[in-house]
Amino acid sequence: MSYEFLVASAIGVLVAGGIYLALRARTFPVVLGLTLLSYAVNLFLFASGRLVIGKPPIWAKRVAAYTDPLPQALVLTAIVITFGMTAFVVILALRSFLETGSDHVDGDKVPCDAQDGLAEDEAP
Repeated sequence: MSYEFLVASAIGVLVAGGIYLALRARTFPVVLGLTLLSYAVNLFLFASGRLVIGKPPIWAKRVAAYTDPLPQALVLTAIVITFGMTAFVVILALRSFLETGSDHVDGDKVPCDAQDGLAEDEAP
C-alpha cells in the first residue's frame, strides 16, 4: 500500500463523514461535518504539493531536492481561517439555540425529540 493511496483514502473518508454530518438536522453535527470537510481540504492542499518525505521545505545551496513550501503555507492559512469560522459558527448555533429553544437547523421545535430521549410530558 502506497503513501499516496493512504492519504487519498483518508481524504475520501473525511469528505464522506463531513457530508454525512453536514446533512444532519442538528447544529452540532453540522459544525462537526463542516470541520471534517475543512480537514479534508487541508489534506488535499497538502497532498497537492507532492508527498515528499525527508526533504526540507526551504531551498539552500547544499540541498539537492526540497519540498514545495506553498501548499504548507496554504494549509497553515486554511487552519487559521477554519478555526475562526468554526468559532463563529458555534456562536451562531449557540445563539440560535438560546433564541429558539431548539438545536435543529431549520429552527422548528420538535414535540418529541427522539435523539434526546425526552418527550414533552417527560420533561423535568
